[in-house]
Amino acid sequence: MLFNSVEFIFFLAITYSLYRVLPFRGQNWMLLAASYIFYGWWESNFLYLIVLSTVIDFGCGLMIEIGQISRSHRALASGYLLVAAFLFVTAQWNAISFTSGLEIDWKTLLAGSQIGWQVFGGTLVFVVVANLLYSFFTTLESPKRRQLFLWISIGTNLGILGFFKYFNFFTDSLEAAVGSLGIPLGSVDLNIVLPVGISFYTFQTMSYTIDIYRGKLQATHRFFDFALFVAFFPQLVAGPIERASELLPRLLKPRTIRLNQSLDGVFLILFGLFKKVAVADGVAICVDAIYETPGIVSWLDIVLATFFFAIQIYCDFSGYSDTARGVAKILGIELMVNFNLPYFARNPSEFWQRWHISLSTWFRDYVYIPLGGSRKGNRSTYVNLLKTMTLSGLWHGAGWTFVIWGGYHGLLLCVYRFVIPKSTTSVTNQNGSAKLKSLAAIVFTFILVSYGWLWFRANSIEQAIAFTQTLIWDIGNFSMSLPRPTLSAIAGMMLLFAYEILQYATGKSRFNDAYPPILRGAFYAAITVVLIMGTSNAPAQFIYFQF
Repeated sequence: MLFNSVEFIFFLAITYSLYRVLPFRGQNWMLLAASYIFYGWWESNFLYLIVLSTVIDFGCGLMIEIGQISRSHRALASGYLLVAAFLFVTAQWNAISFTSGLEIDWKTLLAGSQIGWQVFGGTLVFVVVANLLYSFFTTLESPKRRQLFLWISIGTNLGILGFFKYFNFFTDSLEAAVGSLGIPLGSVDLNIVLPVGISFYTFQTMSYTIDIYRGKLQATHRFFDFALFVAFFPQLVAGPIERASELLPRLLKPRTIRLNQSLDGVFLILFGLFKKVAVADGVAICVDAIYETPGIVSWLDIVLATFFFAIQIYCDFSGYSDTARGVAKILGIELMVNFNLPYFARNPSEFWQRWHISLSTWFRDYVYIPLGGSRKGNRSTYVNLLKTMTLSGLWHGAGWTFVIWGGYHGLLLCVYRFVIPKSTTSVTNQNGSAKLKSLAAIVFTFILVSYGWLWFRANSIEQAIAFTQTLIWDIGNFSMSLPRPTLSAIAGMMLLFAYEILQYATGKSRFNDAYPPILRGAFYAAITVVLIMGTSNAPAQFIYFQF
């Protein structure tokens, strides 16, 4: 279910109405059911993977912290997983028809598919074996037990992610490498469909067990509340990637819905949809016209298309994050800020402090620092930066262009750290010369980041190299085949630029409180009109759904 769809409007209205009348425990039960409906709207089969991660990480968390799981929790988790295997994978729900009233072919419904029963059988074997080995696990010494269940959690989550996202990528790469040596290798590609949001919720659940292992979080004994943490629908499929230590406590206690929080939430929903529908979808035609064409394009075409892609991916992704935060806010739940004016960054390091903050901090805390961070000298620091950013690129997509994009940003961070000392100059209280230098740094950083987006958006390494060659050798060619952005995109970019420049210059992040009511009202009206204009754009799913 897309935020920018009619179905979501009705879904949110029903969910919010029920939420306001239910008691606390009922709210959590309803939100869990709503989250499963929201995710299952795409493909219900993949709900099984969410439940599998939920069950394994819930059990691993308890085994890491206290070394035991109560009989009732083991029975609950086992039954929950088996029921999920049957409902989401085995049962044939196409046996239910509404063409002439409710009609159910029970024989077809319960017969299931061959692969469905295989998954159910495998789940049953897993449940039986896990319960048989439970007594043995409780006898392990604490350090061994804690390490074992930490690696079970990490291995399971990365194994699921690796199979569904990277299996074909690695087999294709192996086939190409072996083929280049003149050794034929039969194709082993499987028809694997990438589950929406798998990169996000696997990282989120791993943070739970890792933080318990590090002593930063206590394992929860509330199974269904933990299931809600894993599947919470506003940020399930494209973040922010919430830490269990931050989001889980907010789900474990009653919420109070405040007026200011609700007003902030409504504004974020409106602003997020404005970014996505009016701006991102409006400039998509310009980007696709160049990056999807097999023909020859000019220097100006590539420059403008890449600029528009920088706008598209920012408005698309931050638009999703804003909407997710807004939906959570009207439910009385705070999610972390995921974007903070990233194109106003003055250097590569600052860019990653402002862009996709939940992911960059995740890689910092769970990859970069464990590798050694900057504790072992400059050479080790550079290696760790390159490793971390290359892995970040691979996280974004199963393709060599993403790996190169991540490595490119790692190289930028290394060069910046080597060449330029850390600056303590603030944005405010600068003299004219310092402000000009700051502006030049912002423009230069944006150019560097935009060239990275060229690799991110390119369909292949060959296209990225060809575009790079055109940028170098065809400079000054101002012939253009690029179509014009839609009117909503042009108007939307003007509004967005003005808003963010004002936000950056004043340092005021809360629009609701920062300006007079008449100015706020005019801005709300303007983005609403442009949003309505943007509904004529071709509707598209959010870019980060593919990651």
